[in-house]
Amino acid sequence: MPPTVAVVGGGISGLAACYHLARGPRPPKVLLLEASARLGGWLQSTRTADGTVFEHGPRGIRPGGVVGTDTLHMVSELGLEDDVLPVPGDHPASRNRFLYTGGALHKLPSGLGGLLRPVPPFSRALLWSGVRDLLAPAGTEPDESVHAFVRRRFGQEVADIAVDSLCRGVFAGDCRALSIRSCFPALFKAERCWRSVLLGLALGSGKERGTESGLSRRARAERWSQWSLRGGMESLAEALVAFLRPRGVELHCHAPLRRLRRHPDGRWQLTLADGTVMADHVVSALPAAALAEVLPAEAEPLSRELRRIPAVSVAVVNLQYKGVALPVTGFGHLVPSSEDASLLGIVYDSVAFPQHNGAGAASVRLTVMLGGAWFGQSFGDPAAVAPALLLQRAQAAVREQLGLELAPTRSIVRVHQACIPQYTLGHWQRTERIGRFLEEQRLPLSLIGASYAGVSVNDCIASAKVAIGRLLG
Repeated sequence: MPPTVAVVGGGISGLAACYHLARGPRPPKVLLLEASARLGGWLQSTRTADGTVFEHGPRGIRPGGVVGTDTLHMVSELGLEDDVLPVPGDHPASRNRFLYTGGALHKLPSGLGGLLRPVPPFSRALLWSGVRDLLAPAGTEPDESVHAFVRRRFGQEVADIAVDSLCRGVFAGDCRALSIRSCFPALFKAERCWRSVLLGLALGSGKERGTESGLSRRARAERWSQWSLRGGMESLAEALVAFLRPRGVELHCHAPLRRLRRHPDGRWQLTLADGTVMADHVVSALPAAALAEVLPAEAEPLSRELRRIPAVSVAVVNLQYKGVALPVTGFGHLVPSSEDASLLGIVYDSVAFPQHNGAGAASVRLTVMLGGAWFGQSFGDPAAVAPALLLQRAQAAVREQLGLELAPTRSIVRVHQACIPQYTLGHWQRTERIGRFLEEQRLPLSLIGASYAGVSVNDCIASAKVAIGRLLG
């Protein structure tokens, strides 16, 4: 009788784990346990009757690197090639990104001209920041905040404006609290190995690639900056579900895990709301803090480390306008915390993916991101905040920063509680202690997902592939 593997958490990490388990040469019996009514986690898309698509979570995936190549290979195997919507390198959404600071939109510098002369909002040519990096000595601390690292290597202005905004866009987090070693490991390694970040990135980038496919080769040839799917990002989760069902994977929604304990025979006993199940191995795709609450008392050292990995909440406000035009064309704009801590940025969805605009008159679709590490001070308790307050704040930001005075024809407000883990200083030590505990205790438990080694969709899928590869040998 094959062993039983229970995958806990039905977001993209858990679904990817099931995918790799089901594709193995001798697949075990696989159970997927999801607490909510749906599978897909933060991959959430709303499709309207006229064909409009609104994304409430990730709206695009980057194709680059090993992890990006592997994700495109999985997309090919799922039969989604014809549904892929690429954003090629010469597209305005690839070339044009903006910052809103000092009460105005500023295009981020690109090309040689943007490096050689001062371009607002920067007071000096960015060339001097590059020279500073080439001359600065390598750091010696085992970890450093993202802000401190960038200030030391590239100067105060780059740290305060560009990198502050970048961390708000990627992690919805504060660069003064986030770890350079864990959030941007390539930059940390480049400095350690080459003494200069720029030299390290230019000379030290490996040629390693993931599992190639026609899609990944096309992405490289056309220099895609990102891609989505015709039916929205939730289509990826739906395709995984359609792949798993006929392969015998048992998918259970409304199945929250209450308690996890070791049975005397070494297996896990999983207590659910309506009974128990036994498993030889558990793959946890739960957020770190949620897993900490269900572990047995003897795993308290593990629970303690898991509870030290915080997460922030983000309000996502989707807006659709008819009969208006954006003042600029690009991917969107970010807002540094010094300008407006409550507003992370605005994505111009209709520019990158006009295929999601729906039938009828031309429309502008925007997504306003609010809160993050500043949610509590800006809006109060994420569980209690009024959607009307968030909608009002989002519309005001669009009026002030993009000049769109008309009321939106459609609006959707979602609050994602504790949705983005924060890799604060010392995160690398926490994950090392977690790995050491699992190894020393010989626990048949794998931890995957955004809490540990990357928050992107690609990172989550990659964490599942690595863990299942290790489990199946």
